Amino acid sequence: MKYDDASWHYGGDFPAELEQVAGATHIGMFVAWALLSGLGGKMHTQVFPDSIPKLSQRRSSPAQIFIEACDEKFVDEDLNDEGNAFASRYYEKGFSDDYFNILVLDLPSVYHVEDTWDNFDLLKPILDARLAEWRKQK
Repeated sequence: MKYDDASWHYGGDFPAELEQVAGATHIGMFVAWALLSGLGGKMHTQVFPDSIPKLSQRRSSPAQIFIEACDEKFVDEDLNDEGNAFASRYYEKGFSDDYFNILVLDLPSVYHVEDTWDNFDLLKPILDARLAEWRKQK
């Protein structure tokens, strides 16, 4: 199952002044958080385990690591069973609202959020809380 794909965001209303990486920022933030939260699938824990250390050491931005490690596609293989159960509930139904309310605010579009660890650090507590809430409801 494919949750998201950066290429889906490059067309249409995508701002001409931004580089295509801006279409991957929101996805990269979620995938980086998931991998750092122990929700990574075998693709990242066994087959290509370099992405998690790159994230934890912040050697590259969340979107850049997502682009390199996931070929711009967020699929079920990126997550373990718990990660997929959570993502299938939250990513499509709540993540965009939280992302918008925390990071977009007065920016011209969702694509104008900078791909930085500072922004990741603003979003992370909300994602942690959503995961904790979801675990309690299971």
